[in-house]
Amino acid sequence: MKLTYYGHSCFLLEWNGQRIIFDPFISPNELAAHIDVQQIRVDAVLVSHGHGDHLADAETIARNSDAPIVSNYEVATWFENKGLRVHPMNLGGKWTFDFGTVKYVNAVHTSSLPDGSNGGNPGGFVVWNEEQCLYFAGDTALHFDMQLIPITCPELDVAILPIGDNFTMGYDDAVIAAEFVECERVIGCHYDTFGYIKIDHEEAKKSFADEGKELILLPIGGSIDI
Repeated sequence: MKLTYYGHSCFLLEWNGQRIIFDPFISPNELAAHIDVQQIRVDAVLVSHGHGDHLADAETIARNSDAPIVSNYEVATWFENKGLRVHPMNLGGKWTFDFGTVKYVNAVHTSSLPDGSNGGNPGGFVVWNEEQCLYFAGDTALHFDMQLIPITCPELDVAILPIGDNFTMGYDDAVIAAEFVECERVIGCHYDTFGYIKIDHEEAKKSFADEGKELILLPIGGSIDI
C-alpha cells in the first residue's frame, strides 16, 4: 500500500489500483496550501465523523470523482441530501467494497456537522484486502475497545493514530493504543494544524521508540510505501 499525507488527518490510500481518501480537510488548512484539491480523484471517500476539520473537502472530491462517501448513517444521510452517492455504516458493521473490506469501529470523541445537525457516533475504520490491513483511528481518546481490533480484524500492517492531544489522545496515550491494537508501526495525524495541537516531533518519536515501536511523521504531500 502507498499512503500520501495531505495534512491534519487526511490520507490517500492506494492499493490494487484503487484510491481511497480518509477525512479530507485540505483547502482550509494553511499548512496544505500547496495541495490542489481539484486534482484529487478517488474511488471512495471515508469520513470518520462530522467535524469540519475532517470533511471540509469531501463533497468536492466525491463530486469530482463520482465516488461514494462512506461514513456513519447520520453523516452519510447529510451528504446524500446534497445529492451525493453514499454508503452508510454504523459501529461494529463491515462491508466489502471493490477496494477491500471496511469495518467501522468505535472512537471516543464527539460529532456534529458543520450546520450544527447531528453527526451521529464518531468512529474509525479498519480497511483490509487479501494482502494488507490498515487502522485509521479518526479522532479518539484512548479506549479499551481498541483491544477488540486484533480479535475481530486481520493483523495490522500500520495504524494511523491521532497524537496532538487536547482534542484527541496525545502521543503518550497513542503508544498505549498501539499496544492495544498490536501494531508496531504508527503514522501520526491530527497534530500541528492548530495551536492547541502543536507537538514536539522528536519527543513524540522517542516515546514510541522507547517502547520498541516506530512513529512516522510524514511531511504534507509526502508518501510512504508499506
